[in-house]
Amino acid sequence: MEEREIELEEKIEHLLEEKKYQELKDIILTMNAADISSVFEEMPENKIPLLFRLLPKVLAAEVFVEMEADAQELLIRGFSDNELREVLDELYLDDTVDIVEEMPANVVKRILQNSDNETRNMINEILKYPDDSAGSIMTIEYVSLRINMTVEEAIKRIRRTGVDKETIYTCYVTDESRFLHGAISIKTLLLADEDDAIKDLMDTNYISVHTLEDKEDVANKFNKYDLLAIPVVDDENRLVGIVTFDDAIDVMQDEATEDIKKMAAIIPSDKSYFKTNVFETWKARIPWLLLLMVSATFTGWIITSFESALGALPILTAYIPMLMDTGGNSGGQSSVTIIRALSLEEVEYRDTFRVIWKEIRVAVLCGLTLGICNFAKLMIFDGLKLEVALVVCATLVITVFIAKFIGCTLPILAKRIGFDPAVMASPFITTIVDAISLLVYFRIATMVLGI
Repeated sequence: MEEREIELEEKIEHLLEEKKYQELKDIILTMNAADISSVFEEMPENKIPLLFRLLPKVLAAEVFVEMEADAQELLIRGFSDNELREVLDELYLDDTVDIVEEMPANVVKRILQNSDNETRNMINEILKYPDDSAGSIMTIEYVSLRINMTVEEAIKRIRRTGVDKETIYTCYVTDESRFLHGAISIKTLLLADEDDAIKDLMDTNYISVHTLEDKEDVANKFNKYDLLAIPVVDDENRLVGIVTFDDAIDVMQDEATEDIKKMAAIIPSDKSYFKTNVFETWKARIPWLLLLMVSATFTGWIITSFESALGALPILTAYIPMLMDTGGNSGGQSSVTIIRALSLEEVEYRDTFRVIWKEIRVAVLCGLTLGICNFAKLMIFDGLKLEVALVVCATLVITVFIAKFIGCTLPILAKRIGFDPAVMASPFITTIVDAISLLVYFRIATMVLGI
């Protein structure tokens, strides 16, 4: 697949150089908007406007939505007012809002200047909602039906107004004050008799979200209830917009990317890897690295405190990395599992003791398995004295137990007090477990070996 894309890019670039625009246009028209956008992204910047102008108006708008923000900005700056107006006219409102949020102030000003008054007012209304809310990702381009309509009247309304709507597969039933009474699918309308009343056919057991509900929770509802769209209501249950499946997918992807970066101790960024310059990458990584480095000094302090024990029995030093790594890995397994379960709403705060009880049993099994295997290795291959091998293995079992306990509880507690559980992932937990495992190691060594 990748080879085909490279060949296609080379062919398009060759046709551009040869100025065979009709042949080039014929190729582009056979492609999907997302694929066209990917090809455009690989082209030299000075070629992108020319390629874009070869596209029909509707396809051009679809491609524009799929492009990265910097490529969109490049095109907008090169558009005449008429060209910009044509593209904006073909965009759905939520896509226009997304573009406005990504652009610098001077570009936003130009976009708003080339939008009609109604669109401009609607953009400003959506921009008032918090960035992480359902209101910020909704569109107002939906089909609404009146509760007193018949099926025949409803279908006529859909035909008349549906052409400019983002989706018509689910319609929403409201009254004159926009109070949401129910939802009805196109399938239901098409299979019903023309004289049937909408109020008798609509589904009143609908799922809706509030304008200020967290957009990640909204996205999770799509997954839970298998929805294509979900209505957004205000405090009086008045319909103000809908969130569509494609926007929910974008939210899921953004949240997953953000969580992965936090779990790797990196400050999240909206930019892709190659769009983020070296300085920005440094800024995203260095704060947590500094914090973890400072916190790791406790490990050095512990080792220094037990310097006499290490001097009396230097062999203990050889097993410090193994104990610390095993503890960090054990805690990381638990933390990542619980963080994901919290994200999917499989685990809640009230489940804390159930989680702890399960992880304790897992820790005992894992710890004993590792301890027994390690004991055999120490005695057979390393030739350690029995007492030293027991110290190492006992520490290993206790370290696994503590690591899994910390790994499962910290993310739950973090969410309870309002922090993102992803912050409590491997790097953070590893640092804590490293210090604790050393304390346990040296305490057991001094007690058992008398050093």
